Amino acid sequence: MPIEIVCKIKFAEEDAKPKEKEAGDEQSLLGAAQGAAAPRDLATFASTSTLHGLGRACGRGPHGLRRTLWALALLTSLAAFLYQAAGLARGYLTRPHLVAMDPAAPAPAAGFPAVTLCNINRFRHSALSDADIFHLANLTGLPPKDRDGHRAAGLRYPEPDMVDILNRTGHQLADMLKSCNFSGHHCSASNFSVVYTRYGKCYTFNADPQSSLPSRAGGMGSGLEIMLDIQQEEYLPIWRETNETSFEAGIRVQIHSQEEPPYIHQLGFGVSPGFQTFVSCQEQRLTYLPQPWGNCRAESGLREPELQGYSAYSVSACRLRCEKEAVLQRCHCRMVHMPDSLGGGSEGPCFCPTPCNLTRYGKEISMVRIPNRGSARYLARKYNRNETYIRENFLVLDVFFEALTSEAMEQRAAYGLSALLGDLGGQMGLFIGASVLTLLEILDYIYEVSWDRLKRVWRRPKTPLRTSTGGISTLVLQELKEQSPCPSRGHIEGGGASGLLPNHHHPPGPRGGLFEDFAC
Repeated sequence: MPIEIVCKIKFAEEDAKPKEKEAGDEQSLLGAAQGAAAPRDLATFASTSTLHGLGRACGRGPHGLRRTLWALALLTSLAAFLYQAAGLARGYLTRPHLVAMDPAAPAPAAGFPAVTLCNINRFRHSALSDADIFHLANLTGLPPKDRDGHRAAGLRYPEPDMVDILNRTGHQLADMLKSCNFSGHHCSASNFSVVYTRYGKCYTFNADPQSSLPSRAGGMGSGLEIMLDIQQEEYLPIWRETNETSFEAGIRVQIHSQEEPPYIHQLGFGVSPGFQTFVSCQEQRLTYLPQPWGNCRAESGLREPELQGYSAYSVSACRLRCEKEAVLQRCHCRMVHMPDSLGGGSEGPCFCPTPCNLTRYGKEISMVRIPNRGSARYLARKYNRNETYIRENFLVLDVFFEALTSEAMEQRAAYGLSALLGDLGGQMGLFIGASVLTLLEILDYIYEVSWDRLKRVWRRPKTPLRTSTGGISTLVLQELKEQSPCPSRGHIEGGGASGLLPNHHHPPGPRGGLFEDFAC
């Protein structure tokens, strides 16, 4: 049968103070342990959580088929929610966008666009000097000549001034322009500004963005109407073909905004002599999305120019700058139509993103043949030319607004963050009945359990060999065998009664300042 040994120990007075101190420390530790709230277990949390089904799957109660079915339903709903959430996230990360179009938006200012025109022939043959032909041999294909005629010679000429050559040898607008009208008012060559392009010396009407001319009405007669003489007798003869050799006759035209430099060799259209060309325009205001939905270039908001040599950023200005840097890197020079700005050439490809806000002009072009028989004789007498010259050199260009409305096209995000959050909230409520506060509850419970375990690891107390309260101690049987001089149980059962209370044979009274009274 089990033996319980209760020992009553009475300590001397010199041990009383340490015992009182240990008792006080133990009471303080017990008070501190009682003051710290124990963390909730999973069953308690599941019973109080707002997550649907968690209390029935993990709450208190017996484990049976019903709880298993609730756990499977909870896991299935959670998996369905995660699948739907992953699909919504993938759709959001593709950054879809749509284009909203307003075909009849009122034009804010109805400002007339800039119109740039160039004669396809760069240099007038009669204006070229021997030095000009020598320096322009690679462009014109004409061989150098001396005063005796066309033949190769080791002639020496001063360094060329390309701006001077273009100004002297290019077609002069005062000679080409025969008539000009804008919105019913007369205009002249003084209303055009000189601009240099790959076609040499060109001219732009309504080029100043600070004093842009307005358009008061739409339709024919409310825009720019000009009659030009392209002067085919001044076209250069073709001696040999070069990269710049042109077989056409007429002018090149580009309609653009005032903030955008002409890029007429790629964005322009041709107008042929012997025809009246009608160009019906409509202003188009385009708005693109920046990153991450698109690749447009947002405005920096800085006061200094975004591109050196230009007042505003545009794709045409960026391309001209890229061409200038490539030429500058290869031959340390630039062409006349390229921007005059400092800086070295850049390595690698040149990237010119579209600005996020862009104004362009849609065009519808039609034409009729001129002159008729009656007008040919009249124009021949008026300008002192023959009818054949009129048919081969004269043209009429009519540029006007179709209507005083603009076409607005805007890119918009098709699936934004608010739509994503709304769809996630709907899927979360449908499958697991949760909300943002439910997620906060779960995070709070995880924090509570984790913090409690960390505190236990940091403050783990040492386990004492025995626990004493006052003067009463309870010893386990193994300790009694190791520390007490009493015989073992087997010896007691086999021996006599004289071995049960060995201390009773000692004389009563204190021994060594300590009185011990054992009751076994």
